[in-house]
Amino acid sequence: MRLEELLVAQGVVQASDLERAAERRQARGGPLADSLLALRLITLEQLNAVLQMTPPGLPTSVAETGVGRRALLALLLKTLHSAGADNIPALAGQLKLPSSVVGSLVEEAIEQKLLKVTGSNGRTTMPVLTYSLTESGRDAVAEAQQRSRYVGPAPVSLQSYIDQINRQRLRNERTKRNRIAKAFDNLVVTSEFINRIGPAVNAGRSILFYGPPGNGKSSVAQSIGRVFSDVIYIPYAVEVEGQIVKVFDSSIHEEIAPRGTAGALDMEIRHEEYDRRWVACRRPVIVTGGEFTLEMLDLRYNAASNFYDAPLHLKALGGTFVIDDFGRQSMRPTDLLNRWIVPLEERVDYLRLQTGATFSVPFDELVIFSTNLAPDSLMDPAFLRRIPYKIELCPPTRKRLREIFRRVAAERRLQFSEPVFAWLVEELEERRQLTLACYQPRFIVDQIVEACAFEESPPLITESSVAAALDNLYTTGPKNRVPAAA
Repeated sequence: MRLEELLVAQGVVQASDLERAAERRQARGGPLADSLLALRLITLEQLNAVLQMTPPGLPTSVAETGVGRRALLALLLKTLHSAGADNIPALAGQLKLPSSVVGSLVEEAIEQKLLKVTGSNGRTTMPVLTYSLTESGRDAVAEAQQRSRYVGPAPVSLQSYIDQINRQRLRNERTKRNRIAKAFDNLVVTSEFINRIGPAVNAGRSILFYGPPGNGKSSVAQSIGRVFSDVIYIPYAVEVEGQIVKVFDSSIHEEIAPRGTAGALDMEIRHEEYDRRWVACRRPVIVTGGEFTLEMLDLRYNAASNFYDAPLHLKALGGTFVIDDFGRQSMRPTDLLNRWIVPLEERVDYLRLQTGATFSVPFDELVIFSTNLAPDSLMDPAFLRRIPYKIELCPPTRKRLREIFRRVAAERRLQFSEPVFAWLVEELEERRQLTLACYQPRFIVDQIVEACAFEESPPLITESSVAAALDNLYTTGPKNRVPAAA
């Protein structure tokens, strides 16, 4: 990514700031960063923090890729065979490698009589040679596919992956109070809560949210992921002991697409000046719940294709991993906790290949446990000690519930009514003997909107419409019995 794209993506500057800096740069020359600093649009500390997150450098030779020449040559042949890429630019695009590196591999394949020149592509101003497999090349492809059917971007080495994880650790991103408060703008939280959650987020250590159901544990856990603004780099795949492990997942990782910028803003990091085997992404946020199993923490081996898919917590490295409804999974809570004692304590995880070989990676992610069960019933004191931040989310006060109700009503364009809210609190606490909960306003407002849509009448918050919603929410209401149809 370009420097200006990193600055905007991380929220350090706005597009309008870049325009001002570009105008000064045109008049006085020098790097874009100098103009940003001179105009006091960024601080030196902010600039240095962003520069530390620049992408991995471009490999200029096969050796600099960190992957064995034989493995890359086999991947090139499979790509030519399967993806229809028959020239160096197309192969470079598929493998995400520089054209010079791909050209070196193609020359070697020709020398070994695995490829031959078949012609040239004359559709461009500069003709491009095209290649095809020889009979020996087809045999080499068949042999390579027996070892692994992986076709895609070239992998990075395990050591490169580890080095990059360490460079983009969560603790490197210091989050200030105003950014944390902004991440919870969509929720009604207290200053005391910000005081409790701030140090936990900055430390990048594990957190346990507990308390009665329906008071925002899941919403809070997912909102924490929005606190972070760093751009991190995730590899498409990693080579481990000659095996391929796919890491980048488009359904999980939010790729940061390059933005168009004004012509005055020249590229600070050009397209061919960084390693395209890495994808610029937001810090990931992965949420799993009752479906989570212990097997999901292992490498998933595809026996038909002979390569691996990274487990969820590996894809969450550098980000946030939320285990919602903890204690309601099919596995015993102690099984998961025993599996994660070393990662949470030592900040390193060990994974095993089908061959029996094991390897380690830094365990750098914010792990959040969320449960409405009593923590003492889920884990023993020894494990509770390993979760340094434990925060109870209690039922809301009347003041907080009122603000939640007001916000939810405004979202659905309903008029908030003070008398009806006072009646609601009295109905819940005194007549129905129920505890106030953060989820109640959302449920009530949604019920009112849906009921009025059915009746083809304008949605209004009234005592009768709220009472009808409560009858659907709880089984203790006076009007829950409806005569069955004859």
